[in-house]
Amino acid sequence: MSSSTIAKRYALALFQVASEHQLLNTVEEDLRTVKAVVGNNPGLTSILTSPKLTQEKKKELLKQAFTSATPFVQNMLLILVDRHRTELIADVADQFIELANEAKGIAEARVYSVQPLTDAQAEALSLAFAPRVGKQKLQIENITDSNLLGGVKLRIGNRIFDGSLKGKLDRLERKLLG
Repeated sequence: MSSSTIAKRYALALFQVASEHQLLNTVEEDLRTVKAVVGNNPGLTSILTSPKLTQEKKKELLKQAFTSATPFVQNMLLILVDRHRTELIADVADQFIELANEAKGIAEARVYSVQPLTDAQAEALSLAFAPRVGKQKLQIENITDSNLLGGVKLRIGNRIFDGSLKGKLDRLERKLLG
C-alpha cells in the first residue's frame, strides 16, 4: 500500500472526528502548524524516525512540541508514533487540508505576480477564478516573480491560467515561428 493511501486513511479518520465535533477549522490550523514545524525542522523527522529513540521519548517530544494543538491532533501524532509512521506526518496534514478544503468549497491557488498582491486584488482573483474550477473561494498563496514582466499567472491544482506579459510574448513567439 502506498504511503499516500495510508496518509489519506489517517487524514480521513481525523477529518470525520473533527467534523463530528465541529472543530474542522481548528484542527486544520493545528495541522498547518504541525506541517510547518516538521517541514522547517528536518532534524525533527530524523529524530522521530530514529530507532535509537524509544517510542515513549518520541511521544513525549511530540506532546511537548504541540501542547497547544487539539487533543485530536495530538492523539493522531501519537498513533503515528505507535504505528512507526512518523514520516507520514506532513502527508497526513496535506491530505486533511485537502479534505477540509473540499468540504468548504475552497481550492488552493498559487498566484505568481511581479509585485505582492493587495488584499483587494487577491479577493478579486478569488471571485473571478473560483467558479472556473468549480469552487466557492480560492485560498491564495502569492509568489513574486520578476520574470513575468507584468500581469499574473495562477496555478490551481494542475490547471494554469497565464495572463502574464511573459506568457503572452511566449505564445506570440510560438505563433509567429510555428
